[in-house]
Amino acid sequence: MKKSTKTAKGLTKEEISAMKERIQELNSGDAEAESAVLAKIDQMPEPDRAMAKRIHAVIKSGAPSLTFRLWYGMPAYSKDGKVICFFQDANKSKSRYATLGFTDKANLDDGAMWPVTFALKKLTATEEAKIAALVKKAVG
Repeated sequence: MKKSTKTAKGLTKEEISAMKERIQELNSGDAEAESAVLAKIDQMPEPDRAMAKRIHAVIKSGAPSLTFRLWYGMPAYSKDGKVICFFQDANKSKSRYATLGFTDKANLDDGAMWPVTFALKKLTATEEAKIAALVKKAVG
């Protein structure tokens, strides 16, 4: 893994880029949100792009009350202005797999411990059904 180099101010180029993306996200309006999410998905390398498109469609049809937004440069889905779930492509985190994550605003509580982030290497109808069920439960 290539190590990031720090700039004179102590931040990596990636960290500075993420900060700039976050500022743009905060300044964008709701009308631009889905377009921004789809544009971000289109920038992802395959196979994550295809998975992100399918996840977007599953969430859009299964939880129509959620709104779209970018959240720290990732496609995210919100309820009442609070992020419920997000998709992170493998390239963003320099990981070997993409992830679907849920925030603490998601209604997934199950006892004293439960999963909130899921590794994704491939999407089949089985995974799509699991995602739809998780998102439905998360929205509550």
